[in-house]
Amino acid sequence: MSEADILSARDVPLGGTRSMTVRRTLPQRARTLIGAWCFVDHYGPDDVTDTGGMDVAPHPHTGLQTVSWLFSGEIEHRDSLGSHAFVRPGELNLMTGGHGISHTEVSTARTTVLHGVQLWVALPDEHRHAARDFQHHAPAPVRLDGARARVFLGTLAGETSPVRTFTPLLGAELVLDPRATVTFAVDASFEHGLLIDQGRVSMADTLLDQAELGYLGPGRAALTLTNETDSAARVILLGGPPFEEEIVMWWNFIGRTHEDIAQARADWMSGTRFGEVKGYDGDPLPAPELPSVPLKPRGRVR
Repeated sequence: MSEADILSARDVPLGGTRSMTVRRTLPQRARTLIGAWCFVDHYGPDDVTDTGGMDVAPHPHTGLQTVSWLFSGEIEHRDSLGSHAFVRPGELNLMTGGHGISHTEVSTARTTVLHGVQLWVALPDEHRHAARDFQHHAPAPVRLDGARARVFLGTLAGETSPVRTFTPLLGAELVLDPRATVTFAVDASFEHGLLIDQGRVSMADTLLDQAELGYLGPGRAALTLTNETDSAARVILLGGPPFEEEIVMWWNFIGRTHEDIAQARADWMSGTRFGEVKGYDGDPLPAPELPSVPLKPRGRVR
């Protein structure tokens, strides 16, 4: 079978004037989606005494779910549903934006090194106006031959996450032993992405370096990963059946048309639809200006 495609990261500022830098591998021109996964940001390890950590003021979301997963540090989450929770290593926070939600993310005073991923999932058209929601889950580690996994969404190695999603998904952190080769069953109808957090890992005869995202199309009933280093390697495995709908993705919104996005922006700037985040000391983020040409839908690369 074919080798994996390699998607390289680009540096992007996150969070307005008090922004931190993240490495973004999805979306990009070569690929918009992996299953319903539509956004992959990877950050750290950052010494917060140098970088200032994360301080993202109130901002809106539509048509998506956000998935927060940390390797180190702690982030305080507040949203307009009234949720007040903490993101900690090995614990999943999943927020459903649906018709509209707003939230804040701030690294806590206890954080010295901030390191993790922020992921988005596109909602299918029939559910993209779903009610706002928030879920938390701390998956137990599962031992594989040569690796340890935490399955935060979907099913892997006999472990199934209880977290609700609107399309079939796989999301898991795997830590591979030094020089280990690990083979495990996956759903052959899924396409998969493998983000390398630390180490160098081979998948489908393709060597992936730190911060790269490897992509494999559907048709594989098993994946084999090899840690090519003398230290433990850590990866994030994402998967899902191909998402056949075209989406328009701009700023923090996902819709189907330019008009969807323009309406969401107008609602945010007018203070309607998204609710209020209580407990944050600061003003909401203003939406950027829309581009001068209509936003065009994009789908998966075939």
